[in-house]
Amino acid sequence: MNKWEFILLILSFLEVILLILVIFFFLRLKKSEKFLKELQQKQEDFIQKLSFSSQLEKELVESFALRQEELLKLEEKLSARSEELRRLILQAEKFTNSPLFLRQVIIMGHKAGESIESLAKNFGLTQEEVELILEHQK
Repeated sequence: MNKWEFILLILSFLEVILLILVIFFFLRLKKSEKFLKELQQKQEDFIQKLSFSSQLEKELVESFALRQEELLKLEEKLSARSEELRRLILQAEKFTNSPLFLRQVIIMGHKAGESIESLAKNFGLTQEEVELILEHQK
C-alpha cells in the first residue's frame, strides 16, 4: 500500500466517522425538536388552564360583588320595612288606646250579644263605665 492509498483510506475512514457523527447529530436534533414541541404544547396547555382559572376567579369576584350589592339593597329594604312596621304598630297602639276606639269596640261587642259584665272584665272597666258608654250611644 502506498502513501496515497493510505491517506485516502484514512480520509475515507474519517469521512465515515464524520458521516456517523452527522447522522448522530441529526438524530439528537430530531429528538430535541420533539422534546421541545412537547414542552411547548404543555406550556400552551398550562397557559390555557391559567387563563381559564383566571377567568373563573374574575367571574367569582364579580359575582361576589353583585351579591354583596344585592345584600346591601335587601338590608336597606328590610330596614325600611322594619321602620314602617314599627311606625304602624305605634299608630295601631295609639289608636287602640284611644277612648273613641274603646267606645266603638264596646258598642259593637254589646250589639254582638256580649254581656256588660264580660265587656267590663275584658276592657278593665267597671260595669257602670260600660253602661255609661252604652247609654251615650243611644
